[in-house]
Amino acid sequence: MSDIELRKKEHIDVCLKHNVSFDSISSGFDNYRFVHNALPELNLDEVNTKTRFLDKELSAPIIISSMTGGSSISKKINENLAKAANKLNIALALGSQRAAIEQPELRNTFDVRKFTKNIPVLANLGAVQLNYDMDIDGCRKAVEMINADALILHLNPLQEALQNSDTNFKGLLPKIKEVVRKLNVPVIVKEVGFGISLNVAKRLEKIGVKTIDVAGSGGTNFAKIESIITNDPKGKSFYDWGIPTSNLIQGISKNTNLNIIAGGGIRNGVDIAKAIALGADLVSIGLPLLKPATKSADEVEKALNQMVGELRIAMFSVGAENLDELKKIKLVKVN
Repeated sequence: MSDIELRKKEHIDVCLKHNVSFDSISSGFDNYRFVHNALPELNLDEVNTKTRFLDKELSAPIIISSMTGGSSISKKINENLAKAANKLNIALALGSQRAAIEQPELRNTFDVRKFTKNIPVLANLGAVQLNYDMDIDGCRKAVEMINADALILHLNPLQEALQNSDTNFKGLLPKIKEVVRKLNVPVIVKEVGFGISLNVAKRLEKIGVKTIDVAGSGGTNFAKIESIITNDPKGKSFYDWGIPTSNLIQGISKNTNLNIIAGGGIRNGVDIAKAIALGADLVSIGLPLLKPATKSADEVEKALNQMVGELRIAMFSVGAENLDELKKIKLVKVN
């Protein structure tokens, strides 16, 4: 097993066996409440959660977040995620494809297009690799590998530092700009769970990025994951590092024209509803789907159906017939 394969397997093992969520810092959604509407003047059966993303209609504003690839268990997980996403008509993002570009024998761990028909599928690479061995041709290979509708470039400086890995983030913005300009599919930029600040969001918007996944704190904590894997005590000092997801949504939605994906701590349908009401266009969900994905596509579907059902009830209970109406609903801050 190569070093990359081993690292991918270790990440999955740690997420399945340990508490890898944040401790005292949260996504911030608990700080907000909806005002209950006792007379919504709606029929629950007519509440509509549909939206459009990358020119395709989704049944709900959900992207299965980038999780894994590059190991044998990744293949099973990605297949189950793809089957569930296809059946429910939601979007699917894959884990970093760097391993498959460097080791073509690992490409089958990302082979999801045979399970998907018309849903958006997102390729994924680490943005920092543009300062190492990745170029525009590598980005095209990632897209072509899975016939992707867009490419995610993920930002992970803290994770790379804790891995003692690829930490040269200098001069990266112009290289991201080149990929945005030359790639024939949209480029989405995301963090891995510590947040894209308003300052960074504005810099990305200025170079032509249209969509970001804020991926704030409150969900999966890669400081914990890397600390457990490496047994390095430095990681523990960063267990509560990052910017709460709810803060990021509000700040970026009010001060940019970016399309916002709310990743980081989305755990149920009420969280989804709050994220949309705060200004997000979609949400991304990862960790809650990982364990179900190790079992079957049906288990993933079951978990997602519960969240979508909760979202519909939340919309019904505030009088929002569709997502455009939900965006107009005001939340009350309680903390």
